[in-house]
Amino acid sequence: MQPKDTSIVLLVKFKPSFFLWGLLQLAFGRFFMRKIPGLNFFKLLGSGKNGGFTLKPGLNHQGLFCCFESEKFAQDFLKNSNIVKKYKRAAEEFFSVELKSYSTRGTWSQNTINEVTTTPDAGPIASLTRASIKITKARKFWSLAPDSENSLSSFKGCFLSIGLGEAPILRQATFSIWNNADSLNTYARTGAHLKAIKMANQEEFFSESMFVRFKPTNFEGVWQGKNFD
Repeated sequence: MQPKDTSIVLLVKFKPSFFLWGLLQLAFGRFFMRKIPGLNFFKLLGSGKNGGFTLKPGLNHQGLFCCFESEKFAQDFLKNSNIVKKYKRAAEEFFSVELKSYSTRGTWSQNTINEVTTTPDAGPIASLTRASIKITKARKFWSLAPDSENSLSSFKGCFLSIGLGEAPILRQATFSIWNNADSLNTYARTGAHLKAIKMANQEEFFSESMFVRFKPTNFEGVWQGKNFD
């Protein structure tokens, strides 16, 4: 990837009348993504109940992560793509954000995301964590998830969070946006989350993982009742 890379995250809560359409996107939407100009890498993602990080599926919640080779391509997709227009039409809530990575570690389906900007001095930051969980470690991993999820959703300084996944149980991700880096660092180094991360590293829960921090810009839409326009 080139140093002008720009990622985006789209989050959708579907209207009841578009519930089936949303499920079909998870099954077949990838076939409509492959010829989008400037798109390097993408993932269509399901979610847990109410957008949480849980084994209970949230079939009316969905996410899309894309990495483009430039900001121009990312913005063109958000403004002009028929895919985005269809998601907006189907959405009870729709949220989008542009992302410039400043700290990256690991891979996602053997794809990497390069650091393309410097660490922000102030203002909001975003975090993406994802992992392929070894089947032999899944039970222990999910025994730790509820406490970690509860602490995230209520943690001071976190103003958006969602649990996402490529596949039930074994391929999971979390996306969150924070008031500043200090808030995220405090969460990462304390409580249930720290316990979960230590155990995951000690017992090698993951066959692949990625941890990325971004500078977020151009918030748009509504998520969990909050207006970001």
